[in-house]
Amino acid sequence: MWLNKEKVTDFALSTYRASLLNSCPNHVVIDGLFDETKLDAVMQLLRNSSLWKTQRHTYSALYVDNTQWDKTTTDQRFVQRDVWQRQTPIADAINMTIADQFLAFLREDEFMDLLSRIFNVALTDLNVTDPEINTNYFRLSAADFVEQHADDSPGREVCMLIYLNKEWQPDAGGELVFIGQDDKPVCVPPLYNRCVLFDPSSKGSEHWVKQLSSKYTGEFRYNITSWYWSK
Repeated sequence: MWLNKEKVTDFALSTYRASLLNSCPNHVVIDGLFDETKLDAVMQLLRNSSLWKTQRHTYSALYVDNTQWDKTTTDQRFVQRDVWQRQTPIADAINMTIADQFLAFLREDEFMDLLSRIFNVALTDLNVTDPEINTNYFRLSAADFVEQHADDSPGREVCMLIYLNKEWQPDAGGELVFIGQDDKPVCVPPLYNRCVLFDPSSKGSEHWVKQLSSKYTGEFRYNITSWYWSK
């Protein structure tokens, strides 16, 4: 229902795996993976500003409050962005909005099996305490930032980003940048319906997001970030 069938054939999956294994960091970029009609409906909900809350991380602590943030020096702050406030829990499938349905799909067996085939690892949420916090929508404004960091954690096998901005302008900023190797960073523009998958433990996978241009003050860069585990 959510997937573009032409993008998940056996041949396509083998191509993705080859790209994954032959890149630094180990990553693959897939355009058009999802049904754009459904993504358009998701975006209608995401534009509701009342459903977002500011999230901040420092290098020493995640999810810090305003008091902790104010006590942290600028060079120790690595994330400031907005996070989507779910309207319905995964358990309440009947009353889910389409935005929450998509988040739920990204943790269902069909999609996790797809990722497992690409990465050749068995992904599971059986031992994940709270799967919902591992998949959510985020948005960045020109005042926000995601500085260089690593997403590797024991058991975390796959990191995924899905971009949700139509007609993204080349001068807007917001590109994902991997540190790469040999002083050759890998830059990925946040184009609509683009899915980026990477192995967070692979060489060169540390990354950051280019800050949005002040020219686009009042606009947002929307994406989904999702992490998947093997144990």
